[in-house]
Amino acid sequence: MSLKLYTNDKTSPSTVKVLVAAKYGGVEVAVHADGHPKNVTDVPLGRLPVLETPEGLVVGADAAARYVLKGKLSFAGKNDFESAQVASWVDFVNTEVALPVSVVILPILGQIHHNQAAAEKASADIKKVLDILNKHFVSRTFLVGERVGYADLAVATALYHVYQKFADAAFRKPYTHANRWFLTVVNQPEFKAVAGEFTLCEKKESPKEPVAPAKAEKKEAPKKEAAAKKPKDDDEEEEESYEDEAPKSKNPLDSLPPSKLNLEEWKRTYSNTDTRSVAIPWFWEHYDPEGYALWIGDYKYNNENTAVFKTANLLGGFIQRLDKLRKYGFASMVIFGEEPKLEVSVVFLTRGKTCPPELTECDDYEHYEWRQLHPENQADKELVNDFWAWDGNFGGKKLNQAKSFR
Repeated sequence: MSLKLYTNDKTSPSTVKVLVAAKYGGVEVAVHADGHPKNVTDVPLGRLPVLETPEGLVVGADAAARYVLKGKLSFAGKNDFESAQVASWVDFVNTEVALPVSVVILPILGQIHHNQAAAEKASADIKKVLDILNKHFVSRTFLVGERVGYADLAVATALYHVYQKFADAAFRKPYTHANRWFLTVVNQPEFKAVAGEFTLCEKKESPKEPVAPAKAEKKEAPKKEAAAKKPKDDDEEEEESYEDEAPKSKNPLDSLPPSKLNLEEWKRTYSNTDTRSVAIPWFWEHYDPEGYALWIGDYKYNNENTAVFKTANLLGGFIQRLDKLRKYGFASMVIFGEEPKLEVSVVFLTRGKTCPPELTECDDYEHYEWRQLHPENQADKELVNDFWAWDGNFGGKKLNQAKSFR
């Protein structure tokens, strides 16, 4: 049985990381860019990439990369100390690099909406990452040891799109040692065999609006038009008349009185303006307690949240299962603390005065303890502000990272 790597994007850093590791390991891997292997139900939270091996499935890029390295495990450290150092840099990617990179790169790729305040913070965090690397490489060529290794591969792939699409000459100018190291790694024969020739960013690319919703709307229109033009015999016309007479189900939320809080306008304001100085004042100016409600949910099983990347995937899965709520809700989801003691809390804005089925019927809903927030209570109002802004007191908790649903 040959090795198969299932992914939804051949060019994603996680996929490239596995394929480059396979080159170093001398292992052939067939890429299937259409998602999960068929008839597989035991992939945690739908995580990709997934490596299919003779022994079973290996889930996650780092685990898959370690598997394909096989006999070249020295690539991940030639002794216990070096192996620990490699693990430390992999953890550095998951805790310090992945989130700010996703905040600035995913809007450029058109995968999520751009949030100006979040992007500015993420840009500053990326500079901190590059500064750490730059200081490290003042007297070193590679992250661990004297040859390129898995730590270099993990960090370089995480920064690949940053150097390709975001970090122009002015941005990267202070980090000459980090730049030299990055170009050394991506120009290794094994790396180039997977990713091809690399060109540094000349001009930072602008964010693109996600296009998936538009595509979905365009698919329906031609069908209706075609159905209208299709000739029908008498039976078909009579059958269609019954269908027309049958009342279509309407979401009760659509029948609520108009609200001064326009949800789509709020999402645009949140995405495109400074959160503290512009978006939050706009929110409270337009907030309508008769038309909307605010809820906080605290995850029930925080004792299981020991790794940041797993906890982030937990929230990612929650977001994926909230599509029905998108028209009627908005949320900020926050991870608090440090490994191995992490906590998750979420704040939702939903249409109506009660929690709608679009949220309560989501599988993840029952995993949280919920209570309604009342903005007339100053503590509740400040908590909402902190969750919207991703900074603040949070009732004494330390923010680790956050995601938004919009």
